[in-house]
Amino acid sequence: MTEESTQPQRPSVGIRFRPAGPVHPCDPGALVLARDDRVLVETEHGPVLGTVVLAAWPHSQSALAGRVVRKADARDLAREDRALQREREQQRTVLEVVRRHRMAAKLVKVEASPDGGRLTVFLAADERLDVRDLGHDLAEHLHVRVDVKQIGARDEAKVAGGVGVCGRELCCTSWLREFQAVTVKMVKAQGLSLNPSKLAGQCGRLKCCLRYEYQTYQELRRTLPALGTQVESVRGSGTVVRQNPLKQTVVVRRDEDGVETEATLDDLVVKRADA
Repeated sequence: MTEESTQPQRPSVGIRFRPAGPVHPCDPGALVLARDDRVLVETEHGPVLGTVVLAAWPHSQSALAGRVVRKADARDLAREDRALQREREQQRTVLEVVRRHRMAAKLVKVEASPDGGRLTVFLAADERLDVRDLGHDLAEHLHVRVDVKQIGARDEAKVAGGVGVCGRELCCTSWLREFQAVTVKMVKAQGLSLNPSKLAGQCGRLKCCLRYEYQTYQELRRTLPALGTQVESVRGSGTVVRQNPLKQTVVVRRDEDGVETEATLDDLVVKRADA
């Protein structure tokens, strides 16, 4: 074991430079920082204003995105306001140029680099776009380097932001870093009705939160008799027709009269395979 590996690792802080952007580990130096502090971070692209979202984040020092120089003051915030105003003006110009190109696309957002020398334009469209001519035209109008990116429905919601039906800021905007697949199988495993209006998020796709409890439901179902299993219980013999994972019960349709009755695992005295 090396001397370096025996030394306690100094925690970094998690800083977000954009409201919908990823969280980056940064070196706080000797500063004591709290969540929501505005700070100035020295990065490879120069000083950038950011917001602390994780006050302590154990992270490899080799993967740090920058070093926190100091807490932001009034002059830093004033410069940020001017940059945001310039970004809004650029967005109006971008919108005019996109309309002139008659593209079947929606302008989602425009983001300027910290030094103002590069502009990233996010477009959403149903079909694949050829944006090369648009990029050249925008660069001539704005006199900066322009990157045009076409994004999908989930990324559109992440960039645009918003509030979900739960009343909280969208997961993809506030903390979710990577999108993972959400399937109808996960919906069925939780016993939810396949109602698109209730299952779809702002992006029009299945809500990301549908996968949060999926693993728990899977584990709870493993302890219950499968659907169609013949069981004997103190409430009568019959067939399992429904599972209630959270209550850890099953609904049994009795062979003698077809009546459905709920039984706990303790009520099931014998399980037998179909004859």
